[in-house]
Amino acid sequence: MTLTLKSNIGLALLRILPAAFMLAHGIPKLQKMIGGDFGFADPIGIGAAPTLFLAVIAEVVCPILIIIGFKTRWSAVLPAVTMLVAGLLVHGADPFAKKEMALLYLVIFIAVIFLGPGKYSIDKK
Repeated sequence: MTLTLKSNIGLALLRILPAAFMLAHGIPKLQKMIGGDFGFADPIGIGAAPTLFLAVIAEVVCPILIIIGFKTRWSAVLPAVTMLVAGLLVHGADPFAKKEMALLYLVIFIAVIFLGPGKYSIDKK
């Protein structure tokens, strides 16, 4: 299917901006990890350090890949899973306003998985 210029720009915006915003959440976690502080929540029971490591991959490495459009669909899976865990487990008992951001990111990354990166990416699909 051939997409229009507007559709490709829309896909680029859908992909790039949320991934860039996600970096604002991931970079402090990366700095924490680099500083040797591995204290972190453990909502899925694998330990604080492994959970922090996975969060850094999901919130720093994957968003960078999504921004440049490299292996975009696969790169969006880990952030989507992370936001699912954040929205339903970490903030599950919180009011909706507290979990809303995680759920919005979840929906966006699911959309990226289904729609792909568009023409303006390394993948060019």
